[in-house]
Amino acid sequence: MIDTHCHLMRQDYDNVDDVIKNMGSNIMIVSTASPQDLEEIIQLCEKYPNVYGTIGIHPEFADTYTQDDLIKIEKFLTHPKIVGVGEVGLDYHYTKDNKERQIELFKRQIELANKYQKTLVVHSREAILDTYELIKTYKETELNCVLHCYSGSLEMAQRFIPLNTYFGIGGVLTFKNEKKLKEIVMLLDLRHFVLETDSPYLAPEPLRGHQNEPCNVQYVALKIAELKRIKLEKVLDITSQTACRLFDIHY
Repeated sequence: MIDTHCHLMRQDYDNVDDVIKNMGSNIMIVSTASPQDLEEIIQLCEKYPNVYGTIGIHPEFADTYTQDDLIKIEKFLTHPKIVGVGEVGLDYHYTKDNKERQIELFKRQIELANKYQKTLVVHSREAILDTYELIKTYKETELNCVLHCYSGSLEMAQRFIPLNTYFGIGGVLTFKNEKKLKEIVMLLDLRHFVLETDSPYLAPEPLRGHQNEPCNVQYVALKIAELKRIKLEKVLDITSQTACRLFDIHY
């Protein structure tokens, strides 16, 4: 199993080391939630052979990030365990008042992904059309992109696929009333998906309402297998192959 998107900051867990051990030898890719997470992510990557990282500035910090934050991110993009630029993107859920600042921040980080040839890990909430246009315009043609916690339509997913874009599928898929994502998983080829948990958030059924952790990615894989009527082993094999290729991970 590979959890391609989780947050394992010590402020979120009583014991991060135990959470990592619960994954055994399975791989976790830890993503920044704020610019202050960078050093902690590097420490986890250097301590555990099965932990990798993606770094970037989330759109919620569009009004508060500094040029020094971007300089620090660029510095760490040369680290061998940093495998992507993320989580970056656009979020219009709470406010559109800073839309232009969000777009400018996103552009600058797409350019970093282009420069260092790192997969782009994108957060897009109620901003799917702007996200599409920016990726189409600024991302280099061959560079890969993962839409984390995909919440768009099937039609938009089909528009993103020619842009070398893949879809992060997490615990939301297991929610009883979630119909749109189930349809997308049933209709699109399994090779377009990677597994994720977004820990400590979005715990899957039957753990909904509890603190999430990477080992729960198994429930996402089980749901995909059920929806596509294939064996669990096939889901794990194909999604792991895709994740390893996108993030240049060898194990």
